[in-house]
Amino acid sequence: MAVGCWRNPLLLLAALVLAARLGHFQRWEGFQEKSTSVKNMNSTLKFFIETYNNASNDTYLFQVDKLLRSQMQLTTGVEYMVTVKISRTKCERNGTRNHSCPIQNKKKLKKSFICDFLVYTVPWMNYYQLWNNSCLEA
Repeated sequence: MAVGCWRNPLLLLAALVLAARLGHFQRWEGFQEKSTSVKNMNSTLKFFIETYNNASNDTYLFQVDKLLRSQMQLTTGVEYMVTVKISRTKCERNGTRNHSCPIQNKKKLKKSFICDFLVYTVPWMNYYQLWNNSCLEA
């Protein structure tokens, strides 16, 4: 007899509305602004710049010069939508990867881009995937 009452679509709709009002369904809030602290984004920014450098044909490596905007969204992992300024360094890509590569200051070699990217990550599994990336010369 209890099963028969769920056959009435109006009764089912009322139960769903009541459950939603009582907060039994998780709400997806969408992208939320995050503080533009590089410290909070280190692993995501590191993943992005490594991916960028691996795909680049430039003689020199680039590094994140400034974090301009970051937004995050919780899904099955964490999605970051980020805008950064990246700049060419003095370190050549075939050389040893030095963690402290200074930004290029020679006028002819200076080059910067403003990049927007979307990264999906499951941080507790150390999993990162670049979903979207576009860079324009600054």
